[in-house]
Amino acid sequence: MSEPSAWERFEQEQRASGDRAAGDGLSEVVSDLLADVPTIEQPNIYPMEWHGDPHGKLAQLYERAKREVWNPAELPWDQLDPADFTREQRLAVMYWYAVLANFDGSGPPVFAKAMIHSYEQHEPDEVRKAFFSITRDEVNHEEVCQRTVGRLWSVTPTEWEPKGELEALALRNIRWLYYNGGRYWKGYSEALKKYPMPVLFSSFMMGEVAATTLFHTMSKQARHPVFAQGLRNVGKDEARHMAICLATLEQSFPSLTPEDKALITKQLRAGFVFLSMILYEPPDEFWKLPPEFLSVHRELEEIARRAGLGVATLDVKREVWRQAMFKVKAVVERYGIEFPAMPEVGITGREVVDIAFEDIIPVF
Repeated sequence: MSEPSAWERFEQEQRASGDRAAGDGLSEVVSDLLADVPTIEQPNIYPMEWHGDPHGKLAQLYERAKREVWNPAELPWDQLDPADFTREQRLAVMYWYAVLANFDGSGPPVFAKAMIHSYEQHEPDEVRKAFFSITRDEVNHEEVCQRTVGRLWSVTPTEWEPKGELEALALRNIRWLYYNGGRYWKGYSEALKKYPMPVLFSSFMMGEVAATTLFHTMSKQARHPVFAQGLRNVGKDEARHMAICLATLEQSFPSLTPEDKALITKQLRAGFVFLSMILYEPPDEFWKLPPEFLSVHRELEEIARRAGLGVATLDVKREVWRQAMFKVKAVVERYGIEFPAMPEVGITGREVVDIAFEDIIPVF
């Protein structure tokens, strides 16, 4: 005869106790019942839990995100009349937002993956909510790109019929850029699960500092209300994202291992290379682009600048990017993390030459 199950023994115990009051603690039978629950294989979003600090900086930033929500549809789009621009100007403005979409359009899926990852790793509740708020913001940023490109040119930035040489070259540039974006996405998808959260947030911080810098600069120079207001709103979101990264890193940086610190140094260099496509000009590392790419890119940016978009000149970009990197440098060096050399903008540091670019994880 087989041994009774834990549940059968529990029923026998209950019948034997009758109306007697239960004693303190758990009986052996009840303890066996609790131990009978199968273990959930990890990583997994289950079991559900909400541990963390509901009153800390991250929680406060999440509340701030809820208060500062804005709707891209409410920008003065009726004032963005294609007839106010020449065809060449419309092409150039469309091109710049298509370039931006290579980064901002990847934001929602990048942070959505990070949010899911944070659930699977059972990160504190405020970390998971922070990722959610950033994901929601990035959808807004992508919508600004979508609406601008669609209103001035085409809802499919890689599929339209060029009517001249510059248009054909612009289309070619966009397609090459998105090809590289596809390489980044594949690498990010694989790299996300390899690294601890401090390494992820240090990489995210690069993107947020870059984005805050870019949009703040452009919003002050843009002459059209849609461009100025949209860039200002996006920049405000990115500043909050940067604060989220800094708040998280303040908690986790003191406990980093030497291996984590060395990896962060490499990721910072990888982030600079990746983000320089929009913040400055793309270094040869990572970016696979045709020889004519940069001359076409510069010409279209100049046309967009004259059209009132607020695109910074190369000298301004270099200085802005340089100042942004000094901010990141000050943060990481405080915790004994070596900052990589950025010779493109005149910053000395540790020489990084062995980056595995299939593993880069920065985001904009």
